[in-house]
Amino acid sequence: MATPLFHMVSGAPDPVAPFSHAVEADGWVFVTGQMPFEGLANDSSYPEGIEAQTHQVMRNLRTVLQGIGLDLEHVVQVRVFLREFDAHYAAMNAVYASYFPAGRRPARTCVGVTGLARGALVEIDMVARRPA
Repeated sequence: MATPLFHMVSGAPDPVAPFSHAVEADGWVFVTGQMPFEGLANDSSYPEGIEAQTHQVMRNLRTVLQGIGLDLEHVVQVRVFLREFDAHYAAMNAVYASYFPAGRRPARTCVGVTGLARGALVEIDMVARRPA
């Protein structure tokens, strides 16, 4: 295995804990879960509502991916964490689906959790594969 690359991406929100935005090993890229921060500071505000927060998380994830030369088309697996699963599942799915074309959607897990950093409603992480 090649030495892992630890990526911190300029223009992506500051981490809320001690982690890298992404770690890459042998072409696999593990993108840390992003929060719906509207700014770069990890105490920036969140938009109101699950739809707006999901869009912001996806924008933040795309910023990380693009910062290392990838995009959503390279994503092969996603995990979604929802603080209010029953209330937000359908609305989050409607927003999420708009980022991936039908027939080209990553494998995905979605779970309900009791809390997320800074009171977010949603957090999403990803695994991508760098083209050979």
